[in-house]
Amino acid sequence: MPEQYSIVRETWLRFRSQTLSFYALVGIIIIFLVAVYAPLLAGSAPLIIIEGNFNFHFPFVYYVFNPDGPELLLDKIYNYLIFFIPLLLIFRMLRFRKRYFLILALLLAVPFLWKWHISYRWDEASRPDNNSSFVLSSPVRYTPYELSGEPYEPPSMKHFLGTDGIGRDILSRIIFGARISIAVGFFATLISLIIGTAMGLTSGYFGGWIDIFIMRFIEIFICFPAFLLLLILVASMMDLKFEQSGLILIPVIGILSWTSFARIVRGETLKQRELPYIQSCKVFGMSNRRIMFVHILPNILGPVIVTIIFAIASNILAESALSFLGFGVQSPTASWGELLKQAFSDPLRYWNLTLWPGMMIFLSIFLLNLVGEGARKSIGD
Repeated sequence: MPEQYSIVRETWLRFRSQTLSFYALVGIIIIFLVAVYAPLLAGSAPLIIIEGNFNFHFPFVYYVFNPDGPELLLDKIYNYLIFFIPLLLIFRMLRFRKRYFLILALLLAVPFLWKWHISYRWDEASRPDNNSSFVLSSPVRYTPYELSGEPYEPPSMKHFLGTDGIGRDILSRIIFGARISIAVGFFATLISLIIGTAMGLTSGYFGGWIDIFIMRFIEIFICFPAFLLLLILVASMMDLKFEQSGLILIPVIGILSWTSFARIVRGETLKQRELPYIQSCKVFGMSNRRIMFVHILPNILGPVIVTIIFAIASNILAESALSFLGFGVQSPTASWGELLKQAFSDPLRYWNLTLWPGMMIFLSIFLLNLVGEGARKSIGD
């Protein structure tokens, strides 16, 4: 463990010395935190109401535990992180035992496991009239689903980036759109990683006819035009009228992008299996599973981590392209690609629908590629 810790620390120090990649990582973290804390940044319900005699009310909490958007599962995962991240930081600072943290993390998940039937609904009529009351609202006072203005309003003090084609606030939809892009990028990559790692480890470690069979299957799979196949699969699943369109994109993109992981893991496994320490493990009678997952896999994580970063960027771009073409995330779910689609009829006239979502897509992919390049140099030294 100390040796592994020193290697991780040395790699991190090399990464930090690359200023551009380090600040790109900071930018990615900021985008991620914006996605997590979107309900606090954009919402119609006030964050805090303090009435006379210090009576505190937190209207937004009801909607954190009971999201009303179409992507119910993804919203609950993000809303869980709203509380999980501060809890993790507190435990790290106070150095509590890990088992206490795990217990609290599991208890925190309990309210998100079912849909609360809450009679409380916030509207402007609920706002207190008393001048002595203190009300703290979100910076953007509109939800991404709320019709808060006229269609295609230009930027103003009411709507900082204007409104979309049916009068929804663009800034609010960009903030919540980060949730979809990051979720699809991360979870689709996770699916690809699991499939590709299992295939690559099996192929590289056993060799022989198993290796030949898996590699021929990968070659046949690569021959299919990936984006066309992606369009066909997504369109077929959309016919099922499944409301949470983000949950359709994640497995489809993940299943179609595992081959790069498989080839990289196979190549690294072929090198590792001939080294003396693997031969020693076989002499001591260790099982193949233990050798593959306990000894080989940790030693090939460097190139895999670099591939993960680039794959997340690629999957974010795939989600945006599908949403732009109308085969991705469906309205009313907020998505950067869906906002770009609304400006397709006249991109110059609706420049705010072209510029800001396009900048977010470009910025996310650009920063991820910088981080990936920095990780490649740090791990490869």
